Amino acid sequence: MGGQTIELVGFDHGNIAAYGLINGLNELLASHEYTVGQFYFKNKRFVGALWRFEYIRDNYPNFSKIDAVIAKISELETLIEERDAEWKKRLEELKKDTEFQDAELPSRSRIAAFLKQEGYTRPYERHSDLPQPEKKVAQRVHEEWEMDARGEVDVEAVGRVSIINIVDVRSHLKVESLPCVDTSHPNTQHYQLILRRAFLQYGLPERISLDHDSVFYDNASASPYPTTLHLWLIALGVEVRFIENPPPIEHGLIERTHQTIYQQAVAGQTFTGEDALQQKLTQRRSFLNHDFPSRTLNHRSPLQAYPQAQHSSKPYHPQWEEAMLDIQRIYDFLAQGRWFRRSSLQGQFSLGAHRYNAGRDFAEQQLEITFDPHKRNLVCRSQDGKEEIRFPIQGLSKSDLMQELTPLVTLPLYQLALPFTPQAWREIILCDHLIGTTL
Repeated sequence: MGGQTIELVGFDHGNIAAYGLINGLNELLASHEYTVGQFYFKNKRFVGALWRFEYIRDNYPNFSKIDAVIAKISELETLIEERDAEWKKRLEELKKDTEFQDAELPSRSRIAAFLKQEGYTRPYERHSDLPQPEKKVAQRVHEEWEMDARGEVDVEAVGRVSIINIVDVRSHLKVESLPCVDTSHPNTQHYQLILRRAFLQYGLPERISLDHDSVFYDNASASPYPTTLHLWLIALGVEVRFIENPPPIEHGLIERTHQTIYQQAVAGQTFTGEDALQQKLTQRRSFLNHDFPSRTLNHRSPLQAYPQAQHSSKPYHPQWEEAMLDIQRIYDFLAQGRWFRRSSLQGQFSLGAHRYNAGRDFAEQQLEITFDPHKRNLVCRSQDGKEEIRFPIQGLSKSDLMQELTPLVTLPLYQLALPFTPQAWREIILCDHLIGTTL
């Protein structure tokens, strides 16, 4: 469980301000557990939801929504009891049915064969995992960052906002925050923007850990191909690791950072627009990094505890990015992979965001695809392994990887489209960091 009751060591308990701080932090922790419990409840994972709400009841009795928690516990207990009773009833009915009394229970393989026969199964797709660095505890500042987007919220005068946050695992430094307006699902360009800003201020990290969101990971396939964002980071020399367990087992730090940033910089406040919201996020991060004491850091702020977190010693600038991208790193990475795709009636298949046509000789079969790093092309083999066809790989040029930064660094004058779109706002922020580009 991610939360725990907060007590402040060294404070005079007669101090009202200290009590207020304790209650505020406990309210923050309980709110996180409540949100997770609601998510489990909505997805009918009743036992997990019950566990969360009971944890709040037992550890945060002063939580502002404690009455709703108690009511939800009662509701869940009833739902679980009714569900168990229904299954017991069905089991008893089966036991009384003479057709099944002397029959043996079918094996798992027979059940699988029946489901396949009735058309309830999908065609088998062979599995192959993406190569990634082993999981290890960060020992140095900027050895590993966690990055994630918080679920969207309504912000008065701004609209629907999803805030992306980045945090350094070792120092707990709040690296960067970016509000993404009018979207519940930030895209590749949003993540590249926040990472470029983070790299510019703190340098490149050694590794970034991510969840399995579709922007980061091809979660629609049993043999995922790396996304553009993943390949871009590899070309910059930043390792990418995908978490193996859901929060709070992994990524607990970024989940708590979401709550802290939202509660301290956004909740209950009104902003004149997106710029004002960004300024508030930046100001609050600065306070949390320089001045706010953390219990886990022995009552020091991240930069007081780890002054070396000021920079990773791996400098970055948007105008250097094209030169920094090393495509050979991508070739070496892809050479470790293997992908399986089912071809269409015409022999077409997709890999990443790109479409390839192997022809009718390769139609309607599961193809095995590898990458030849020497000839730099994809090798596609038929299902029986007897035929082979090669394709130039798509999507690996530096302009493909740099996305919307490419025109900004190549032109001294850049005309933005009016009215300003979300893309135009991202371009304005990028141009703030570029030398010699006029809007």
